[in-house]
Amino acid sequence: MSDALLLRAEGICKQFPGVQALDEVNFDLRAGEVHVLLGENGAGKSTLMKILAGAYQPDSGKIFMNGNEIAFHTPRQAQLAGIAIIYQEFNLVPYMNVAQNIFLGRFPKRYGLFLDHKKMQADAKKLLKSLYLDLDTTAFTFSLGTGQQQMVEVAKALSVESRVLIMDEPTASLTETEIEHLFMIIRELKKRGIGVIYISHRLQEVHEIGDRVTVLRDGKLIGTKDVKDVEIPDLVKMMVGRNVDKMFERTYQPRGEEALRVENLGCGKKLKDVCMTLHCGEIVGLAGLVGAGRTELAHAIFGVDPVDSGKVFVFGKEVYPSSPAQMVQAGVSLLPEDRKNQGLCLILPTSENMVMASLKKLFPKFMVNNRKEKTVVMDYIQDLRIATPSPKRIVQFLSGGTQQKVVLAKWLCTEAKIFIFDEPTRGIDVGAKAEIHGFMNELVKNGAAVLMISSELPEVLGMSDRIYVMREGQIIKELSCEEATQEKIIGFAMGGDSAQRDTSPVFGKEVTHA
Repeated sequence: MSDALLLRAEGICKQFPGVQALDEVNFDLRAGEVHVLLGENGAGKSTLMKILAGAYQPDSGKIFMNGNEIAFHTPRQAQLAGIAIIYQEFNLVPYMNVAQNIFLGRFPKRYGLFLDHKKMQADAKKLLKSLYLDLDTTAFTFSLGTGQQQMVEVAKALSVESRVLIMDEPTASLTETEIEHLFMIIRELKKRGIGVIYISHRLQEVHEIGDRVTVLRDGKLIGTKDVKDVEIPDLVKMMVGRNVDKMFERTYQPRGEEALRVENLGCGKKLKDVCMTLHCGEIVGLAGLVGAGRTELAHAIFGVDPVDSGKVFVFGKEVYPSSPAQMVQAGVSLLPEDRKNQGLCLILPTSENMVMASLKKLFPKFMVNNRKEKTVVMDYIQDLRIATPSPKRIVQFLSGGTQQKVVLAKWLCTEAKIFIFDEPTRGIDVGAKAEIHGFMNELVKNGAAVLMISSELPEVLGMSDRIYVMREGQIIKELSCEEATQEKIIGFAMGGDSAQRDTSPVFGKEVTHA
């Protein structure tokens, strides 16, 4: 990292109707550094980055590149100046190949008229090789994994010789191996003098990859510090404006009756003889590597995917999970990993999203009572502290943590007693995470049962009464909260020697896993 400034923003202000998104914010980026940008949802991070990338124009303030004042009116102008941004939701064309996506809008041509496919493929291979990436440049991007798509985005950004690379939540959907690969590439970019602005909600990544860190809160600059001089508790306090002594606050109580039992559940090649139980008053964690079958199990229980064999019992009564509607009727709910595409209707208001799953219960005569709907919705907005200016606010304009609360309100409205949380805190800030954990505690305290799927082992360990570990579509091991450790969970999940045989009793019989 050098002391040479690539980019400097001074006194940036931006206002939207009813919201001061940025208020006199200063920010700078040096050559060859990773500058981490932190803040809760709604703190102004994305607004600042969109201004730097030319998607928004500031109301006031100045931006300098290499000491020269500049003003971007379009993303293309920022791109030509050497600023590239990789959004959390990738901007790739699924049915174009890797090379076409890298050079999208800038295809090389022969004689100024014809696409030069041969040169495009060769240039793409050369660029990927410089990043130590082994990708088939002729493969359609829809066929790539999330980590590979992320690398295509990096290659696309560098194909325009960017000097500033903005990365918004780049590791949100990556495996640990893919994260290590991404960090290796970022370190290589630093050696080339490229400056990286890195936005993340994973605070442990600050010390892994960052050089400096800046915190925003409510559109204001709270501070900029060298990473080596700050600890995670200090960053949390800067972000939320108060001390958060414990990342995971779990209140335990004696478990109640059996709420859910799964016996020998099978679903094609996805699940094999899965057995598990879930009781009222407890949170059961479901751990495992990506592809182990955790989400597939949630979908099978909830009736999203058809099951081939086995039985599901809800409060002692056998239920065949033929559809989500049937499982909702039985008192089961699913807060999906992809809340935007599977848990919400983004173009509808907050109020309609809240009541859409319980219309028959709320209005048995099929006549919607607007006054009753408003009362129900306002109660949940108040109880769950949903930050929305109005119940009519379109839900796509809410922050990630607020959207997750709307999904929770939707299922609370159905009077569900069994809650399946799939990655409940992915992509939301530390303050919203604490609130979601608090709501989970309240649910089980009030007699509900929670099955929690999470890729964050500290969350699994901190919130669970019991933990099931999955591998290759099977439950390999059940651990109590007292005996569970990160090392044990990873060992069983990866198929270490200790995971070859689990003789714990399940429904009165001994189970052996090959």
